[in-house]
Amino acid sequence: MKALKFAIRSFGRELRSGEVLVLLAAVGLAVAALTAVGFLTDRIGKAVSRQANEVLAADLRLRSQERVPDEWRDLAHDYGLEAAETMSFPSVVFAGDQSALATIEVVSDGYPLRGSVRISDALFGEQRTVDGIPEPGEVWADGALLARVGADVGDTLAVGELNLRVSAVLIYRPDQSIGFASLAPSLLLNIDDISSSGLIGVGSRVAYALLVAGDDKAVAEFNAAIEDRLPDSVRVRTQEESSERAYNAADRAQRFLSLTAVISLLLSAVAVAMSARRFAHRRMDTVALMKSLGATQGFVISVAIIQLILLGVLGIVAGSVVGFAAEEVLSRILLDLMQQTELPETGLRPIILASSSALILLVGFALPSLIQLRNTPPLRVLRHDAMPPEPSRVVIAGLALAAVAAMLYQSVGDVTMLAILIGGMCVVATLLYLVGRALVALIGRARSGVGVAWRYGLANVARRGRDSAIQVVAFGLGITVLLLLTLVRTDLLEGWRKTLDDNAPDHFLINIQPHEVEAVAALFEANDIQRPVFTPLVRARMTTINDESVKDREYPNEDGQWLANREANLSWAAELSPTNELIEGEWWPENYSGPALASIEEQAAINAGLTIGDRLKFVVAGREVEAEITSTRKINWDSFQPNFFIVLSPGALAEMPTTYISSMRIAKNRQAMLVNLVRAHPTISVIDLGAILEQVRGIIEKASLAVQAVFLFTIAAGIAVLFAAVQSTMDERRFESAILRALGASRRTVLAGVMAEFAALGTAAGVLASAGASVLAYLVATRVFELPYKFSPTLWLAGVSAGLFIVCLSGYFAARGAINARPADVLRGANA
Repeated sequence: MKALKFAIRSFGRELRSGEVLVLLAAVGLAVAALTAVGFLTDRIGKAVSRQANEVLAADLRLRSQERVPDEWRDLAHDYGLEAAETMSFPSVVFAGDQSALATIEVVSDGYPLRGSVRISDALFGEQRTVDGIPEPGEVWADGALLARVGADVGDTLAVGELNLRVSAVLIYRPDQSIGFASLAPSLLLNIDDISSSGLIGVGSRVAYALLVAGDDKAVAEFNAAIEDRLPDSVRVRTQEESSERAYNAADRAQRFLSLTAVISLLLSAVAVAMSARRFAHRRMDTVALMKSLGATQGFVISVAIIQLILLGVLGIVAGSVVGFAAEEVLSRILLDLMQQTELPETGLRPIILASSSALILLVGFALPSLIQLRNTPPLRVLRHDAMPPEPSRVVIAGLALAAVAAMLYQSVGDVTMLAILIGGMCVVATLLYLVGRALVALIGRARSGVGVAWRYGLANVARRGRDSAIQVVAFGLGITVLLLLTLVRTDLLEGWRKTLDDNAPDHFLINIQPHEVEAVAALFEANDIQRPVFTPLVRARMTTINDESVKDREYPNEDGQWLANREANLSWAAELSPTNELIEGEWWPENYSGPALASIEEQAAINAGLTIGDRLKFVVAGREVEAEITSTRKINWDSFQPNFFIVLSPGALAEMPTTYISSMRIAKNRQAMLVNLVRAHPTISVIDLGAILEQVRGIIEKASLAVQAVFLFTIAAGIAVLFAAVQSTMDERRFESAILRALGASRRTVLAGVMAEFAALGTAAGVLASAGASVLAYLVATRVFELPYKFSPTLWLAGVSAGLFIVCLSGYFAARGAINARPADVLRGANA
């Protein structure tokens, strides 16, 4: 109790005198930055994830060949989730004496749960977004379907036993297929009409689905609850399975947001570390006085821990308030920029993570030094050179590293990113210290032949060799992290944007018969559109792997089982596609005509447990084809080009039933030609990828805006690092300034000397930070984001300039108090 009362009373006194303000500011700013960044990245991340979930029209989708029982819908409602039902099947649609095959999409109220449907009042007319589904007795028809049967909006289509009025042209629905399974154009139908249509009977092939959406936690709990209860006929579909492109974009956006959060965390860690070091050093005199008056080591430790808790609580409360308020302001700005009405709400997790991170940092960086104060000799009351034995640097470094690793892992959880950043920062810090010591020694020898101010400043750098090296480390780490975020904000995001080419294909043509290829090509050339590339497609079913039935084989995961048992889309090629990269093995030689060889997509091979040398047997139209795997490939799904999990060598599928697919970009003012294409070639299906491209671009822009917003907080955290590094030697500077001014030096001379010292330290830190940021940016770009990286000479100029300018500026504002202090007061110990 005595320790508690004394700790509170002395903490209040130190707070009023400004003794703890530096560490309190570092903790508060760390919590504010982490809270704001946490809230912002969490809400933006959810917005990005929900946008990517549009490919499901839900957060979770249960697919089955039988109607999903009502109990699953009721269970979803029990978890507070929205639910909707869909059915999908092929059927022939009539308009007078014209007919065409269509994919009937039956939907219930509430559809879609994610995303929105877009319709038009005329073929290729102005699009508009709608909330809701067709009224009973009405349908929304794909423009390609209307073109095939010669119908228009307002006409009647015969669907089964129903005559339904076309009330709009269906432009886009969130879960429209972008694969090759649904070849017929869509017809959207209200579920209330299906019972009287006569379309579904015994033996009908219908794909049923239950759509579920709501709070992320509730969706996860619902998924866990049904996981072991679902029959084999029901499959849960996730965002990743539905659209590789949208999933990759969302996953990469989350990684960008995680990286910005990690960078803010690292800067906060450095700021707290530097401030904690000074906080512990300044408490030596107080501890020495306490021990001279009879305080025990236990009492000293208790007081130190209580004051550390008080400081942490105060910093957490102040930082949380500031961070929450700042996030609200930024989120409102981002809403306007994103053209959204609201961002998803989030819980208290960001505040909890920020608070726990601050406590972890305090424990890791401040507690060891404070505990070591118990060994401060009482003699220090009389002699300031009496110091406690230094704690083990290995222990301090270990605790600090463990604190940073724990803090980052609980906040981000991306092991690869953390390994690169923590390992990289440790290497950078070590090199900064070693090179810093070497530069300090060189500076000490180079101070002759310069002016008084520079000679004084460089002498200070050399005299405080270890402290100067530590400041180089702090300055260098701060600048390294700021440069890294700048690269993320510019180069990496721009590199990501470039992966989505402005000329990326926005239309697919599917089911092109061999005899139609030249006619289709001629139609495009007649409309001044570049002749498309036609890629062969053969439908097959895999039967054995190394003579073992695919049904009897065990697979590493469900994706592998699905890949082996589904109807496969095969192709052949003489050359490796520009959008593919060979990972392992060899591509077949030019003009190859030997036994069938196969190349398989890298992740598909892992999922199915396939390796080079395995033999795959397929059945195509009753005929068997066996091929040996000779290579694995990595596919750039962002290219929006036709790509296949399995590609065979030329000749392997000769004389097999073949259709062709093609992709191209068609300007909006030329899309009317597609009506003529479909009318001339009714079996060809046109798939519009424009909505998917917009979705991926939208995800990229959301991530870009979020990184821009977080950049402001990281700058603030970086300034805190520099200020804390300057403050770490402020007591000594105050005393030196007083001595010099007492001996007749002017304030201007002293200030010039201090600026010379900071200029030397800032330049050294800037050079080393530029090298560290370049290497880290390369590793993050290539290992985490799988993006190309180009080293930039402007980075070095920016690093040196930032080091010189920011360090000098921070040093000026931090040191002017020490320089302006009255020498008599300092020398009498009034401000000690």
